[in-house]
Amino acid sequence: MLDHKYPEPLLNHSIKKLGQLGIKKEDITITDSPENPQVGNIVVEVWPYHLDIARVRTIRNDSFISGSITTVELKTDADGKYID
Repeated sequence: MLDHKYPEPLLNHSIKKLGQLGIKKEDITITDSPENPQVGNIVVEVWPYHLDIARVRTIRNDSFISGSITTVELKTDADGKYID
């Protein structure tokens, strides 16, 4: 899971949403840049209102190119607290 230094409530809610999709918490690694990504790895990019889930397609110069699999919406209430 790629973290761009977002607040802990967002990261915790993101982990909860991934758990609802069947991903075990112990299988999730939070990083700002994945070390040694491999073709076929799943990458989740965290944004304030959604998660982008993608699969690594190509490795080029220590960077990866991924293709989007799906986007998961993160819903909030009127106070900005995550509710789903």
